[in-house]
Amino acid sequence: QVQLVESGGGLVQTGGSLRLSCAASGSIFSIASGTWYRQAPGKQRELVARITSGGSTTYADSAKDRFIISTDMLKNTLYLQMNNLEPDDTAVYYCNAQRGMTFNYWGQGAQVTVSS
Repeated sequence: QVQLVESGGGLVQTGGSLRLSCAASGSIFSIASGTWYRQAPGKQRELVARITSGGSTTYADSAKDRFIISTDMLKNTLYLQMNNLEPDDTAVYYCNAQRGMTFNYWGQGAQVTVSS
């Protein structure tokens, strides 16, 4: 029913910035939490940042003070602004939209690579 299309990944140097986008095919983030996860090869998936439909945000300790999660309701898009990137940020980033047990949608993943 709902598709999440990610964009904005790429290669950057340490200290650089990227903005990931997660465009939904409907007005989903007005009624659901938007979350960014990431997973590096051989490592567990971890939560990076989350924003509720009411605008409350949660960040992993590693993302605090560097990353900003936001939504644009008019564009039905979830964003993750990533600043001061580090090699440990290298991973595939997945966006997610969830409304309790009603639905749970995932983006296709975006590769972020940070060179040292």
